[in-house]
Amino acid sequence: MSNLLDLVVSGLGTGAIYALAAIGFTLLWQTSQTINFAQGEFVMLPAFLMLAVMRAGAPFWLAILIGVALSAALLGLAFKRLLVDPMLRHGVLPLAIATMALSIALKESVKTFYSAEAQPFPSIAPSGSLSIFGASVSLQSLCVFAFGVVVVVALNLFLDRTSTGRQMQAAAQNPTVARIIGIPVERMVTLTFVINAVLVALASLLVTPIYLAKFSSGETLGVAAFVAAIVGGFNQVRGALVGGLLIGVVDNLAAAYVSTQYRAAVPLALLIVVILFRPQGLMGRAEERTV
Repeated sequence: MSNLLDLVVSGLGTGAIYALAAIGFTLLWQTSQTINFAQGEFVMLPAFLMLAVMRAGAPFWLAILIGVALSAALLGLAFKRLLVDPMLRHGVLPLAIATMALSIALKESVKTFYSAEAQPFPSIAPSGSLSIFGASVSLQSLCVFAFGVVVVVALNLFLDRTSTGRQMQAAAQNPTVARIIGIPVERMVTLTFVINAVLVALASLLVTPIYLAKFSSGETLGVAAFVAAIVGGFNQVRGALVGGLLIGVVDNLAAAYVSTQYRAAVPLALLIVVILFRPQGLMGRAEERTV
């Protein structure tokens, strides 16, 4: 029982990280019909930016601030202006292929110019364990889970309770009508890309102390986040949270009770079941599109 509780809590911590990246998938799809297949590398890169700043002599807290700012500029603004806007004019498929190429370019660039070896990364969460009902539970996993949930709740409050958030939702739901009533649609879409960049930077800050800074870590993170977004519902932020937490817990339990060799297949099996019986995702809403 104690082992099961520790596995579930650890899975919730990992799932919260998946959820932050999955929300980025959801936001970009809602506002610009964009699927970023470099999302996993977007989670990987901020950790190396922060390590580079610390290597230059900056303290950890300053490296975090600079890393998040650089992520917003490079993975948000520059990504949209230099890649998404030019490629989206040619359709969704060319953009998807371009983001796949970007994924490879980012991974190989980090491997070549920084290091091919895994790098340790300081943690913002305390180490040690906490006793809950006689079971020893990792404090780091609890803090990561709590932090992820707080970020998602804050984002939902921003989208639902603020004027800017409601304008973002209006721009996502019907850009034509939004423009007619005076909403700056392009600015709202750009803000969405910046929010995604901040979310992946936070996910990087949480996941890297656990799995180390590795140029290849984006592969697993990207797939897990994409699966989480689909399972939870590609058009719901709350669905991305549920999908991320579910994938994290299922992955952990599969590794412990099924097989570490087949743990990657279990979330994919869950994805197939959800697509077959609830194509819009567990918390998603069905959409009708004219063809």
